[in-house]
Amino acid sequence: MKGAGMLRLLLTVIVIAAAAWSGYWYVGATSLESAFSNWFEERRAEGWVADYTSLKVQGYPNRLDTVATGLALADPGTGLAWEAPQFEINALSYQPNHVIAVWPGQQLLATPQEKYHLSSDDMRASLVIAPDTTLQVERTALTAESLEIRPASGKGSTALQSLRLAAEHVPMADAATYRLGLAAEGFSPSLGWRDLVDPNGTLPDRFDALSADLTVEFDKPWDRSAIEIARPQPQMIHLRLAEARWGRLELQAAGEVSVDSAGQPTGEITIKARNWREILELAVNAGAIPPGLAGTLRDGLSLISGMAGNPKTLDIPLGLRGGRIMLGPVPIGPAPVLRLR
Repeated sequence: MKGAGMLRLLLTVIVIAAAAWSGYWYVGATSLESAFSNWFEERRAEGWVADYTSLKVQGYPNRLDTVATGLALADPGTGLAWEAPQFEINALSYQPNHVIAVWPGQQLLATPQEKYHLSSDDMRASLVIAPDTTLQVERTALTAESLEIRPASGKGSTALQSLRLAAEHVPMADAATYRLGLAAEGFSPSLGWRDLVDPNGTLPDRFDALSADLTVEFDKPWDRSAIEIARPQPQMIHLRLAEARWGRLELQAAGEVSVDSAGQPTGEITIKARNWREILELAVNAGAIPPGLAGTLRDGLSLISGMAGNPKTLDIPLGLRGGRIMLGPVPIGPAPVLRLR
């Protein structure tokens, strides 16, 4: 009798625990589905296009997987739009602030300038957010395999064998600072771009390396307001190293710049270039440097590289100020405007 009583007690505990867990999962799933539905309604109220065909939460008992189909989002403030046949946000039910986003094999991304068809074999991101209503990003990593970007205008596709992007919040007093990393393998720029910068076809189809490691201080954290209100804007950029190797050409950059409210950078970036004359020619072909300045710039850089002992290698600081890129006192082109739309 004593054994039978213990068995009944154990079964009772199991049934109560299962019922409690089922109730917890149901409440979590219902709340999650309601939160997503409300988010779409709020965006529509702000003038967005925010549509979906179906939205459901599944994965009982240990997962809270949100699956949306027929997605269409468009922000009239930025002119950005995105369409996808399906999108998943997956999470463990006991760790809902760590989610895995899974993109479909085909997507459409539109900017004010162009529409792009994106295809990939496996594109997903891991995202850890703060366990509160702000949903501030703590760390994230995006990976994609066999990624191809095709402009709708038919100007030629850009492809990557694999892409790795990572960002991690760096806790600092009164600062929204993130460390960012990029690594792209098998990067193949579009044929039209290659024909423009390398009309003689002397360089390979693919880059040998393309990577970056930097820390950026923004004017506010990356949280839910970054989508709902406005994107955080960079205020300080510390570039540890950016590197591109394309055949016999190699370019490295490192330095630090501040960014004002208009997106104008001020600071200094040190450039190291191997076979720099060919890189200069590519920059002229791409329109980054005016042809009328190329000869003067080539003469000056030849003098600098010759004094350093290796005429094929260049190691110089470039200044960024007043909206211009400066080589010493000589402006060599406009500085990029660093504003996130």
